[in-house]
Amino acid sequence: MAKKVVASLQKRGAKDITKAIKMVKSEKTGSYIFREEVVNKDKVKDFFAKK
Repeated sequence: MAKKVVASLQKRGAKDITKAIKMVKSEKTGSYIFREEVVNKDKVKDFFAKK
């Protein structure tokens, strides 16, 4: 299954895409959760800046 994801990300324009993972503290339980998102390279700083 990972091969399909890698193969699809190698197509045109894929070098401009980055997978960003951010650790966020949950307000309900107080535990940490991970937020993952595939974003454009230009939008990475915006992803980490928002709460």
